[in-house]
Amino acid sequence: MRASEMRDLTPAELVDLLDESKEELFNLRFQLAVSQSNDTASLGRLRRRIARIKTVMHEAALEDRRGNG
Repeated sequence: MRASEMRDLTPAELVDLLDESKEELFNLRFQLAVSQSNDTASLGRLRRRIARIKTVMHEAALEDRRGNG
């Protein structure tokens, strides 16, 4: 999901997406540790997705502060 698509989501949906992504990252790390998966590139993709979600959440928080301040 692109950052522009994430900006259309509500804060609650972003939190849910972040939780899902973190859980998926945990599961992938576990699979890599026990050699069930060889897809190491997905680890980087997930970390970037989590960073993208956090960035969009931070942007929204800053925008709220500017509007209310």
